[in-house]
Formats: sequence, structure tokens, C-alpha cells
Amino acid sequence: MDRAAFEAVVEDVIEHLPDWVHEGIHNLTIVVDEWPSADQDPDGEGLLGLYEGIALPERGSDYVDALPDVIHVFRQPHLQLGLGHEDLVAEIRTTVLHELAHYFGFDDDHLDDIGMG
Repeated sequence: MDRAAFEAVVEDVIEHLPDWVHEGIHNLTIVVDEWPSADQDPDGEGLLGLYEGIALPERGSDYVDALPDVIHVFRQPHLQLGLGHEDLVAEIRTTVLHELAHYFGFDDDHLDDIGMG
């Protein structure tokens, strides 16, 4: 899947989120990167996505004029999974939803408990 098609899948996932999700998103950017940096994935685990920022529940009254939080969706690690088109699209969707869940304040343990880990 070339970069434009990958980005289109990410955009489609975002476009089809429920209204309450769109209404809850404030100061967030979602980007497609080819690979995680060494700082983002120091153990070389092949991250599919990463949320960097301050989750909504942790934002206090001093959260003003902050740079946007960022969700990174990494294209090459997704492609290395060797999935067919439909499964790859489903995996990209899962990654975007997983990182959005972090933005909304859910930790990995909770995401594992509800099957989104």
C-alpha cells in the first residue's frame, strides 16, 4: 500500500468516528510517519502507532497554549505485518482507535481488558 492509500485509510477511520469522539478531540494532530524514531521505539519493537501528549483527563487549568498532542501512525511497521488489504485496513483502524483511546485517557492495561491491546 503506497503512502497516499495508507493516509486515505487513516483519514477514512477518522472521518467515520462517532460524533462524540469528534466533539471530544481538542488540540490533537494525527500524522502518518514511515517509521518510529529511535526515541519513539528505543527497543525496536516495531511500533504501529504512538500517542504523544497529555491525555484529556490529565489536562488541568494550566493547559493553555500547548502544542497539539500527536498520534503517530507508522506505515512501514504496518506493511511489514504482511497482511492482505482488508486485514491491513482493519489493523490500521485498530491502531488509530488504540491511540485515540490513549488520548481519551485509557491505559494499556484497560485496553487489554476490553480487547483493544
